[in-house]
Amino acid sequence: MQLRYAFRLYPDTVQQRALARAFGCARVVFNDAVRAREDARKAGQPFPTAGELSTRLITEARRTAERSWLGEVSAVVLQQSLRDAESAYRNFFASLKGTRKGPRISPPRFKSRKDKRQSIRFTANARWSITDSGRLNLPKIGTLKVKWSRALPATPSSVTVIKDAAGRYFASFVIDTDPATDAARMPDTGQTTGIDLGLTHFAVLSDGTKIDSPRFLWRAEKKLKKAQQELSRKQKGSKNRAKARLKVARAHAKVADARREFHHQLSTRLIFENQGIAVEDLSVAGLARTRLAKSVHDAGWSSFVSMLEYKAARYGRTLVRIGRFTPTSQTCSTCGVKDGPKPLDVREWACSACGAVHDRDTNAAINVKTAAGLAVSACGAPVRPGVIPAQREETGSHGFPTEPCAA
Repeated sequence: MQLRYAFRLYPDTVQQRALARAFGCARVVFNDAVRAREDARKAGQPFPTAGELSTRLITEARRTAERSWLGEVSAVVLQQSLRDAESAYRNFFASLKGTRKGPRISPPRFKSRKDKRQSIRFTANARWSITDSGRLNLPKIGTLKVKWSRALPATPSSVTVIKDAAGRYFASFVIDTDPATDAARMPDTGQTTGIDLGLTHFAVLSDGTKIDSPRFLWRAEKKLKKAQQELSRKQKGSKNRAKARLKVARAHAKVADARREFHHQLSTRLIFENQGIAVEDLSVAGLARTRLAKSVHDAGWSSFVSMLEYKAARYGRTLVRIGRFTPTSQTCSTCGVKDGPKPLDVREWACSACGAVHDRDTNAAINVKTAAGLAVSACGAPVRPGVIPAQREETGSHGFPTEPCAA
């Protein structure tokens, strides 16, 4: 299983200029590849192959006066930029054919130097290395200082250098993990749980445990409002506006980092304590169109469930998603009678059939666990067999500004 481990970088002024040069060269090659394919499409000609683009846009272009500065950066960075363009077109055509999951995506667009997020990738061919002193040595950039928050479990196969909107630099390493080693880190447990996600309480477990929602965005709104007001008063194109924009980006990054850290700590604890976990497949996109949109986005349910998925796959746990139309809040968890829909302000209710009094969220969590087949009957056997294991997929890592992180 492939994981990403990201660490903060602290390049000096000279290295920042070298990275900016590499970001620009990669962006130019990407735009040239998109332009070449668009010109071929308009002319009714077949798309140029990856080899033709590599020869024309990198090898031959570096010999010309207009593109001679492409030789100032590693050729591997330029080759990986071409691969990114090819991957973007493959995803676009797969989306048109319907073979790609999710909503349809648009064709690749031209990258701009004003884009707030820039990245370059180095593979093993670039001969990058980690020095004995713990620094990251990149070709034609230099030896960068790295803030190591933990040790790498294996030798990385590639590294991606990222500059985010807040002006921070990160090094993201791709690691191939050993399934046997990961499974040994998480001993088997006989516990199973159902999770009901909400807003007042971020998660309510089937055993009655309630985890309050930190509401990171709500707590930082006053500071964000002030920073945004200062940005709106600055003249467009001025250096003061660029400084104000950076303050806004850093404030948002602080909120996102706190939310991501909370998701990781909670998801890791749930994976460690439970052999099987059941969650509800919520329609986040639909809920985001209601008056609760800001609170829904602040909770970050999709990110949390994604972390549960890849961690369950990594450590041999079982994660089950039940249908979003399952009436978990309307069904009595004691007798199984459906008692009908209830307003959101009703937090406790009594079953009209058996008279049992239920906490709305705890009752829903129990029903989620039962619907997933993780509940246990009086004889100790599962109520419903056939638990579906979580799908394995590539993951992110701690400190990564845009993707989830590895446990």
